[in-house]
Amino acid sequence: MKLSSHYNKVSIIISVSVLLVSGVIYYLIINHIARQQLDNDLTEEVTEVVEYVNLNHRLPKQVEFDEDQTSFVKTGLNYYDTRFFDMPYNNLKEKKTEAGRAVSALIKAGDTNYIVTIAESREETEYLIQIISAITVALTTVLLAILVITNRFVLNGLWKPFYNILEQVKRFNVADTNKVTVMKTNVDEFEDLGDAVTKMSARVTMDYQGLKTFTENASHEMMTPLAVITSKLDMLIQDESLKADQFAQITDIYSAAGKLSRLNQSLLLLVKIDNNLLPEAEKLNIKNIILEKAQQFQEMIANKNIQLSIELIDVELNASRYLVDVLVNNLFSNAIRHNKNGGKIEIELSGNQLIFRNTGDPKPLEQDAIFERFYKSSASDGTGLGLAIMKNICTLYNFEIKYSFKKGMHCFLVGGLKTT
Repeated sequence: MKLSSHYNKVSIIISVSVLLVSGVIYYLIINHIARQQLDNDLTEEVTEVVEYVNLNHRLPKQVEFDEDQTSFVKTGLNYYDTRFFDMPYNNLKEKKTEAGRAVSALIKAGDTNYIVTIAESREETEYLIQIISAITVALTTVLLAILVITNRFVLNGLWKPFYNILEQVKRFNVADTNKVTVMKTNVDEFEDLGDAVTKMSARVTMDYQGLKTFTENASHEMMTPLAVITSKLDMLIQDESLKADQFAQITDIYSAAGKLSRLNQSLLLLVKIDNNLLPEAEKLNIKNIILEKAQQFQEMIANKNIQLSIELIDVELNASRYLVDVLVNNLFSNAIRHNKNGGKIEIELSGNQLIFRNTGDPKPLEQDAIFERFYKSSASDGTGLGLAIMKNICTLYNFEIKYSFKKGMHCFLVGGLKTT
């Protein structure tokens, strides 16, 4: 859920809660004021009755009280607290019973004490309260609607620079020379955030370009001395005057130089993949490439007496021929190099996925680490970059590569091959 959505949710919940509580309190206050007004009116009615009795020395008749309903009850009490209470009010004109408010008090007519009870209808007061409550509910609804609309459009517009910065960060590519551009805004916090992101991206890009240039130059510079070392070692190995121990030492040096050369080439390839500095894509038939590689590795497969099983269908896609060759070559090389004598290799190309299965070490590899650079199993004598190169190639073309170990066989699956 977006930050603006969280804010809208909290804002609306708080606003509704406050308005509901305020509405209840407002209703109770209005109801109290209306009731107090009725009680004041009833108090005036009692005062008028007392004044009438004192003036006329008799009890008034009902016709003299307009619509008020009055009753007199004789009592022997000499003291009685005036009290107000709710009671039904019989509306004789409309012939119905309504909510009413009444007061009872002690009056004296001559030598006789009476408890007078005067009741008034609360219908008009109740109607007034309903009107006020309806107006309050309507205003609350309008206020909430305005709040929702404001949060949705005005505040979303206010947050637009933030989402623009977030989108720029998502699209940021350290290998891209284009600078991060952010929207102009009047919000100081977003302005500061945009400046910080712009400066940070510029520093990261500059550092990356420096590291990339250093890596490329270092790798290229290493190629010449390595070639010289290999050439000199070739000449030494051909010297018939070498002793056996000297020949063994030179052979070890030759092997180490070859490994260093392969490592250098792998690092250069990774740099090219990371920066997409490779030949343009072309239409390729994966089936034909696999068959060509199987023919090239036929001698190595025969030397280890490996049983090769191939099930392929025609799958075409647009990619760099060089990178696809490297990917398939590494899959074959791993399946053969880490296999056992008399083992098996199963290759399956179906739909949008390529699967290589091979026998070998009875223990599975570390799934979380095998695609990291320089990862090697204890029995491996490679550079540790083969699987990392495969992973980078798959990432470049949005392929998916997975490793699993089932039924004693190591399985590498390349999925998501986009057919043309």
